[in-house]
Amino acid sequence: MEKRAHFSGWTLPLLLILPQMAITVIFFYWPASQAIWQSFLREDAFGLASEFVGFENYIDLFKQPEYYRAMITTAIFSTLVAFFSLSVALLLATQADKSLRGGHAFKTLLIWPYAVAPAIAGVLWIFMFHPTLGTLARPIRAVGIDWNPMLNGNHAMILLVLSATWKHISYNFLFFLAGLQAIPKSVIEAGAIDGAGPLRRFWTIIFPLLSPTTFFLLVVTVVYVFFETFGIIDAVTGGGPAGQTTTLVYKVYADGRLGGDLGGSAAQSVILMVIVIALTAIQFRYVERKVQY
Repeated sequence: MEKRAHFSGWTLPLLLILPQMAITVIFFYWPASQAIWQSFLREDAFGLASEFVGFENYIDLFKQPEYYRAMITTAIFSTLVAFFSLSVALLLATQADKSLRGGHAFKTLLIWPYAVAPAIAGVLWIFMFHPTLGTLARPIRAVGIDWNPMLNGNHAMILLVLSATWKHISYNFLFFLAGLQAIPKSVIEAGAIDGAGPLRRFWTIIFPLLSPTTFFLLVVTVVYVFFETFGIIDAVTGGGPAGQTTTLVYKVYADGRLGGDLGGSAAQSVILMVIVIALTAIQFRYVERKVQY
């Protein structure tokens, strides 16, 4: 029978959770509260003077066509990155789960990209696909495609999706592989004995048993796309060309740091936080229903 720890008072349990609570308050709740307060202020570019303006920053924000375009760009970008990073990672995990010669090296190489910083990942991909200097851009142009992510918004979006997907595949791969290895082999063998082919075994046995892992990775990937791809966007396109790759998180930086609109930038960060919380709640409310634990 499992033994449980019993504490004679509240002092020791509080001391044990105090470091985590302090980190949460200092690095999440305090900055979030400051952002909410600043969203009701109009500040100068240096933050030395401020004036309370109520909801004026929010009203001005929703009057900007550029903000709605950033919303659409974010929706397209997040959908593509989530789909390709999850599907490619699942494909690689199913192959790595097999008994292959050199399988350990294969798994190690697939995990490495996760250790690369987002900005470095962006620089690597822009070096490879730069329209004039890129080693992989030359073959593309040689086959007749006028590849130029510096001027073509569609090309820039493709490059961003590729770099952001490559950066996050390793994380998804690691969890998918762990989930596959946790599935009892006897269940898969029973399906094979019943005459189910490889594809049918995957969709009727393996994938349903992976649904908790898939749901977890879906939530994490959405958060990754909304927040952690800033470094990739800044390094690859800088939101260009002509703002066609400006997402919500990059617009917060562009308007606040580059444009000097600190109050409007704070309002954007609050709206972005609300959007992510709402998406997460919707996923837990509706998507989790199809998860089989």
